[in-house]
Amino acid sequence: MSSHVVVVGAGVGGLAAAARLAAAGHRVTVLEQAAEVGGKLGTLDVDGHLFDTGPSLLTLPHHLEDVFAATGAPLADVLPLERLAVACRYRFPDGTVLDLPGDVADVPDALDAALGPGRGAQWTAFLRRAERIWDITADPFLHSPIGVGDMVRLSRRLDHVAAVAPWRSLRSLGRAHLRDPRLLMLLDRYATYTGSDPRRAPAALATVPYAEQRWGSWYVPGGLHRIAEALRDRALALGAEVRLGTEVVSLVVSPAGAVTGVELGDGSVVAADAVVANADATQVYGRLLADTAPGRRRAVAQLRRTTPSLSGHVSLVAVDESAGAGSGDPLGDVPHHQVLFAEDYDEEFDAVFGRRGPHRPVARPTVYVSAPRDPALAPPGHGAWFVLVNAPRHDPSGRQGLDWDQGDLVSSYGDVVLDVLASRGLDVRGRVRHRVVRSPADLERLTLTPGGSIYGSSSNGATAAFLRPANRSPVPGLFLVGGSSHPGGGLPLVLLSARIVSDLVGPARA
Repeated sequence: MSSHVVVVGAGVGGLAAAARLAAAGHRVTVLEQAAEVGGKLGTLDVDGHLFDTGPSLLTLPHHLEDVFAATGAPLADVLPLERLAVACRYRFPDGTVLDLPGDVADVPDALDAALGPGRGAQWTAFLRRAERIWDITADPFLHSPIGVGDMVRLSRRLDHVAAVAPWRSLRSLGRAHLRDPRLLMLLDRYATYTGSDPRRAPAALATVPYAEQRWGSWYVPGGLHRIAEALRDRALALGAEVRLGTEVVSLVVSPAGAVTGVELGDGSVVAADAVVANADATQVYGRLLADTAPGRRRAVAQLRRTTPSLSGHVSLVAVDESAGAGSGDPLGDVPHHQVLFAEDYDEEFDAVFGRRGPHRPVARPTVYVSAPRDPALAPPGHGAWFVLVNAPRHDPSGRQGLDWDQGDLVSSYGDVVLDVLASRGLDVRGRVRHRVVRSPADLERLTLTPGGSIYGSSSNGATAAFLRPANRSPVPGLFLVGGSSHPGGGLPLVLLSARIVSDLVGPARA
C-alpha cells in the first residue's frame, strides 16, 4: 500500500514536489487555501489584460525540464519556452542605455558599445570568478540538503575558500573586478534576486548573473503562470488530488512527536504519513505547529535571527501602446524587460532595509518593467505591464518594515512610480487604461507570506544560507519546500527544493 503525502500549498514548489512524489508511487493530496494554484506565481485578468503577478522571467530552464523528464512526457511536449534575444534593457542614471544580450557570447561587445571600451573585459573577468564560485558551490549548496558538513568540507580546501570568499560581500567582490560604476550598479541589482542588500549579501551571489547569462533568460508564451498550471496538470495526471479553497489551520503531531496529518478550517483532519509544507517557514513554525512540537522553538529562534527579504510595490498597468495614444511622445520600442536605475542605489537599499533612518518608501526607486510582446495577454495595440519597485516589507509596528495600510499610501506611491518612469524617459501616464496597485500588505494577504517578504529571508550576511530553514524539519515526517526554505527563492531554486524534498521522502513503500 502506498504512503499518503499531504502537500500544504499549491505554489510552484508544492506542485513540483507533488508531481515528483506521485511519480514515485505515493498517494498525494495537495491542499491550497486560494481558489487557484500558483501561489506567488499568480495571474490577474483586468478587462482582457492578463497579468503575471509574480515572476516574469525564467532562468536555469533545465531545472523545469528536469521535473517533467522525471515524471513523464518532456517539457517540450507540454509547455513552450522562448529565449529572449535581449535579456533586459538597462537605463543608468547618466542616461546610458544598455541592451544586455540573452546570449553570453554577445555580452562583452554590447558592454563595450554601450559603456565604453574595456567594459566587456571587466565583466568577463568577473564572470570567470563567478564561474569558479559556481563550480565549487552548486552541488553542495544548491542541489542537496545543506548542513554543517558542507562548510567543513569547503573549509578543507583553502583554494575553494579563497575563491568563494565567504567574508566578502557581493559589492566588495564586484569592486575587485569592475571599475565602471555602472557595471557595479548592474551587479548590485542581482542581490535583489534574493531580496538582499548587495553591501551585505555574500560574494557567492556572483553566481546569479553568471547563471542567468550562461543559460539565458526565458519566457513562456501566454505568461509564466502557465508553469504552475502545467505542474498541476502533471500532478493530476499522475493521480494526485488538488483541493482548492481548503485552509490548513494546524499540523497534527502525535504524542511521539511525529507529524500524522493536518487539521483543516472546518475541523476535519486529513491523515498523512508525511507532510510537505509549501508555506512560508515562519507560518509553518509560528502558526501551524504547536509549541510542544520537536525543535519548534529552536526553529522560531533561528528565523528571528534572519533579516527578512525585501518586498515589492507592484503596479499592474493596462497601457494603450498604439500610435498617438495619450498626450506624450510616441511610445517607441519597449523591450520585454527593462530596469531604470535609481540615481542613488545605496539610498534605495537604506530605505528598504531601514538603515540610516526608519523603513520608508524609496523616494526615487529603481523601476523594473515587464512588458511582454505577447498577443495572448492584451487586446491589439495594448500591453499588460508589470511595474515593480523594491519596497520595505509590511509591518504595522515599524520595527521590520512599514505600515502599508496607512491612508492612501499604496495608490499615491503608485503615482510616484509612474512619475519616476516618466522622468527617466518612459512616460505612460496618458496611456493608462486600467491600473491595479498592490502593496507588500496585499502580498501578505494574498499569499500568506509574512510582511510580503518575497523571498522569505534575505541573503544578508555570510551565514544567511545556514540560517535558512532546512528542507527536513526537526519534526519527523515534516518537510519544507519553496522559497523560504533551502536553497532559496526564485523559480529555479524552488524547483530544486522540490527535488531535494522528493529525494528526502523517498519512493513509496510497497
